[in-house]
Amino acid sequence: MNVFSPLTLPNGSIIPNRIAKAAMEENLADLEQAPSAALMCLYRAWAEGGAGLIISGNVMVDSRAMTGPGGVVLEDESNLDKFRRWADIGRAHGAQFWLQINHPGRQMQANLGQPTWAPSAVPLELGKMSKHFAIPQAMTPAMIDEVVQRFTHTAQLAEQTGFTGVEIHAAHGYLLSQFLSPLSNRRTDAWGGSLENRARLLLDIVKAVRAVVSSSFAVAVKLNSADFQRGGFSADDAQQVVRLLNPLSVDLVELSGGSYEAPAMQGQARDGRTLAREAYFLEFARDVRAIATMPIMVTGGIRRLPIAQQVVDSGVEMVGIGTALSIDPSLPREWQRGTEAAPALPPITWKNKPLASLATMAVVKFQLRRLSVGRKPQPKVSPLRAFILQQLATILRARQYRQRMARRLGST
Repeated sequence: MNVFSPLTLPNGSIIPNRIAKAAMEENLADLEQAPSAALMCLYRAWAEGGAGLIISGNVMVDSRAMTGPGGVVLEDESNLDKFRRWADIGRAHGAQFWLQINHPGRQMQANLGQPTWAPSAVPLELGKMSKHFAIPQAMTPAMIDEVVQRFTHTAQLAEQTGFTGVEIHAAHGYLLSQFLSPLSNRRTDAWGGSLENRARLLLDIVKAVRAVVSSSFAVAVKLNSADFQRGGFSADDAQQVVRLLNPLSVDLVELSGGSYEAPAMQGQARDGRTLAREAYFLEFARDVRAIATMPIMVTGGIRRLPIAQQVVDSGVEMVGIGTALSIDPSLPREWQRGTEAAPALPPITWKNKPLASLATMAVVKFQLRRLSVGRKPQPKVSPLRAFILQQLATILRARQYRQRMARRLGST
């Protein structure tokens, strides 16, 4: 099977090729937390670039719960015209366009001034950086029910505004991933203890979303292959969760890994010399492929066509590409024309791993901001410069976010 062969999903819809623009957090919402003109410009570049599937960066199901202050929120009927324009842009060249829908749980900055929810009152362990995140409050059953309803309503609105699917984010240490991990989920009720209980929230959300959207609308799940933390969510756990998802009409499972505490999704150990190190979650994906009834997508470090082709040859149906498409949004079309492009960012070797992780994300966001205003990426930007610029932008956006939330509170 060729990378440029179409893929028919279980719901019957077709992705025109096996390359997906994987989710990257852009933090480019407008001041109403809706898609901005800059965000639409960025997605126009990706739509023109030839990926068969485009997955948005985090779209939050609750404006009180943000992965970053400049994030997009889809929780009600306000600003639906902007979402329609965004969907039209992403689909303009034939790609499917899915919204990645998410709740951060405890991975929300304390300076946003909002209560932090989590399965248990277990704070993040990030050394000196832990102070930037509040100790979360353990969710009540009513809070859990609200989260299910919010994911479901956001999926309904996504279909209503023209997106072709949603990806439910249950990876990278966000809320649903927190429920799956025994390190962050220490509950003793129906949502804690056994893996079946810890997976209950994810499964309930998938069932609820599938029940309210049309059969042709894709419902996907992003899942950690592992948390890469001792005693955490393991590769065996991931396989068991996929078995639990098998009967639920899921159209695709994307495998990634890591969290804020262990940022394996950024491939710190990768040096690019071997397949295993470039497609650094592929081994897990092959194991899951053996037991999954839905298509599997692997994301993490892929930047060369031969590697993408080897992923597909291994039986994994979709290849997710993130960072490489922040440097060269036209990479799929270039590959199809026969070029050997392999865009990469210089590695960041800072000793402080959480700080290096933030710098890596800042360098990627630096490229996204340039693309969003029609400028060429600058992959050799100084990580320190990108980090400082990102921190300044985050401070400004956090202030604007707090002001917006205060206005909303004052009007209720």
